[in-house]
Amino acid sequence: MIEELNNIWEEGSEEERELLALTLQSIRQRRERKSVFLSGFLGLQGRFLDDRTYSFEVPITTFMKNSTGAVHGGILATLIDSTMGSLINRSLPPDKYAVTTELKVNYLRPALGESLRTEATFLHRGQTLVVMDTSIYDDRNKRVAHGTGTFIVLDKKAK
Repeated sequence: MIEELNNIWEEGSEEERELLALTLQSIRQRRERKSVFLSGFLGLQGRFLDDRTYSFEVPITTFMKNSTGAVHGGILATLIDSTMGSLINRSLPPDKYAVTTELKVNYLRPALGESLRTEATFLHRGQTLVVMDTSIYDDRNKRVAHGTGTFIVLDKKAK
């Protein structure tokens, strides 16, 4: 495997080297932050804009693109789900967590450029069900996708 990795690094295309670098980023982020590998591949680093709004800013990488050069719709859906999930889970007490029960995505225009920004906010916050809203913007501040999701709040099991 090491020989194959060296061969890709030495003789592979720029895209192949970018994918290897993203793989290392994903492993590093998982080790440092205990995040899922996909978060590392996407370069997810979020922040609160206010107490009801969470945002990710991510570079558009080779990993994200479809055959037309735009960001793949599944990646956009993942960004929407991840932003909402980060907002709700960071706002819950330590003995609770939330998971997606429903996700709706509207694709508005191709996601092109150098980076994307997501913004998630609460639409309804009940004790058990939480409904959220997210938009994704390109680096020209054009909305490329919009999504809503419902999350169920659950109790963490004692270990």
